[in-house]
Amino acid sequence: MLKLVQKFLQINRYSEIKNEFKDLFLSHPNYPSLFAITDSLDLLSVENAAVRVSKEQIVDLPSNFLAYFKDELILVEKAKNFVRINTIKKGSLKLSYEKFLLDWNGVIVAIEPNNVIARENLKVEYSWLKYTLPLVLVTGLSFFYNTYDVFSLIFLTTSILGLIVSVFIVQEKLGFKNSIISRFCNLSSNSSCNSVINEKEVIGNKWISFSDLPLIFFGSSLIAILVQPLQSAIFVGFLSLLAIPVIVSSIWIQKFEIQKWCVMCLAVSALIFTQSAIWFASDLFTLSFSFGEMFPFLFAVLILIPIWSVLKTMIKNILDSESSLKEMKKFKRNYSLLNFLSKKVPYTDDFEDLRGLNFGNRNAAVKLSIIISPSCEHCHKTFQEAFDLVLRFPDKIFLNVLFNINPENVENPYKAVVERLLAINRATPGKTVEAISDWHIKKIGLKKWLKKWHVDSVSIMISQEIQKQYEWCSKNNFNYTPIKIVNERVFPNEYELSELKYFLNDFVEETQVLEKKIA
Repeated sequence: MLKLVQKFLQINRYSEIKNEFKDLFLSHPNYPSLFAITDSLDLLSVENAAVRVSKEQIVDLPSNFLAYFKDELILVEKAKNFVRINTIKKGSLKLSYEKFLLDWNGVIVAIEPNNVIARENLKVEYSWLKYTLPLVLVTGLSFFYNTYDVFSLIFLTTSILGLIVSVFIVQEKLGFKNSIISRFCNLSSNSSCNSVINEKEVIGNKWISFSDLPLIFFGSSLIAILVQPLQSAIFVGFLSLLAIPVIVSSIWIQKFEIQKWCVMCLAVSALIFTQSAIWFASDLFTLSFSFGEMFPFLFAVLILIPIWSVLKTMIKNILDSESSLKEMKKFKRNYSLLNFLSKKVPYTDDFEDLRGLNFGNRNAAVKLSIIISPSCEHCHKTFQEAFDLVLRFPDKIFLNVLFNINPENVENPYKAVVERLLAINRATPGKTVEAISDWHIKKIGLKKWLKKWHVDSVSIMISQEIQKQYEWCSKNNFNYTPIKIVNERVFPNEYELSELKYFLNDFVEETQVLEKKIA
């Protein structure tokens, strides 16, 4: 399902947020539901709609959309006389409109295409270049220093192809999914690379598993041939012949025990069989090898095994950590848990009468109030996170910035910052954002800020407002900053304020339920 939605995002030019969507979607409490998809898209500010339409309206639908077809989520791409559907189980299929409409239940998810064209092709090309350029350079260097004939060229080519397939096998084993390879691995109902590769190991231990052997073999073969082409190719051919029983055993297991074919495993088998057949049929066939002819391959094996063992362990640890982190995020994003940890503000009397700095939609379902102090370092981050939320979700969040500072403390130099911010907000509200941003986001410093934001005088009303806010905080024992209040409940310290975005739809839904009860 994840791959389908990511492809959907890519088609609509949202490639840059595919990974961010993955994190949000996999850690969503309702994963893998339709709501988890739309909620994650909402958090990424991607305009989307999940609706049920009549089948006659298909001509008016976008050129691509997600839909439910035979109770399975699919990606639909419309053409003139047919639709192409991408499914999780069967890959890409081409259907007539009549056949598609027969099993489509009318539910779709559509998104607004991204008008900012991302440099997708350049990124893909750079990605391939990053991995192939070192190989090309090393191969070119080998051609410069060594002499290749047809025999060694064939073994060089098959070793490179074998190494590429081996990397894909290891990726599948470790859990990395490649859409192109997945398509090849599931060509029919009898093929499944995942079932074969992740079958209980016949050979191996915690350091080297059976699925690692092709990577070690072809990697060592490639290194040896690049160092000493002809002699190493002959030795690799001999080893390929010795590997025939392993190939036969692998095919037997796939055919009769697992009863599934691994396309990539068969490709490796074919390459090894090709190498052994060419070596056996050539004039270079021999069973006698000197240590000098075997040394490049054996040296490469001794180097690759410990390197790959350590690298694989590191990759597994990273993947395990990511998996644990996703589970923790999913647990933390439970709205019931947030509600449980959120404590009601003890005294809400006169709270609505406090006049702070306001940003966003006053009618928003989420009323966020932050109580900060200009001398508090942590308040800089709190304000920035709160302001970023308003900028990102202006229709859903209303921000009220209040201050907790003792107005009678004349020795506090930062009191002037609060006085001037409130004065600027009253006299020239259009400059409030710049003034508070200079202090909490740009952090230009007290002296420079006071010089830039000079006011003629501070009215009595401003002083009274600061006093009211200070007394309200004292009454609630808010003797620290920052304080974060969402809909009259203290936002728990166990959460970063930026994580409020995960619960916006929950707050909206809760507000709507309360409004219906009142009505």
